Amino acid sequence: MADIPATTKAKIKGLLLVLFLVGVIILFRLTPLKEIITPERIKSMIAGFGPWAPVFFIVSYATGVCLFLPALLFTTVGAVLFGPYWGFLYNEIGALLGAAIAFNFSRFLGRDFAAGLIGARLQKYDNNIARNGFATVLYLRLIFFPFTPLNFGMALTSISFKDFFLGTLFGIMAGGFVLTFFIANLAEIWANGDYSRLLSSRSLFSLALFIGSFFIPKLVDKIRPLTKENIVDPK
Repeated sequence: MADIPATTKAKIKGLLLVLFLVGVIILFRLTPLKEIITPERIKSMIAGFGPWAPVFFIVSYATGVCLFLPALLFTTVGAVLFGPYWGFLYNEIGALLGAAIAFNFSRFLGRDFAAGLIGARLQKYDNNIARNGFATVLYLRLIFFPFTPLNFGMALTSISFKDFFLGTLFGIMAGGFVLTFFIANLAEIWANGDYSRLLSSRSLFSLALFIGSFFIPKLVDKIRPLTKENIVDPK
């Protein structure tokens, strides 16, 4: 492709990205694979690796989010298999690894093409995203913007990978811990069959955290970081 003009290369790579995205969405959302890939099946597969289970889980999590499988699917498996604390750690690593891979993959194939489509008005938005990259991603993660679309979408802007990664790291931490803790606690009660523990202090605490997590977007919205104002109404 050395003799192909840069604009043509950008279009070819952009087309490959579109074909990939359409392909994986059709494959995993509109075919029988959707019914096959369940938490129970993934849990059984990962558990079969014994002491290597955490490694294979992290790789599976990262691969899954790159293929537009729901992050919640893997977060649930991590919580059930590894408990609230190790599960949280492995979930975070898997999510971050998947986000990093998806971002760089999308940037390699789609950034040049997207940059060629940006007009004067959109350029202001792109510049503001780049200037406030960390805060932009942090804000969008805290308000629970869909995980995988954000990974691919942010790569099409001029945001730096460092800002994207750090914004993701801190943005998913609170919600990830709350969700993992809540699911792990329920799974433990279900496995033991001691439903009286639903009223234990730990269960009530996990429930309070889980309910409280739904108010994070409202809290963040009240704080209104500069990022939101700059992006929505760039000057």
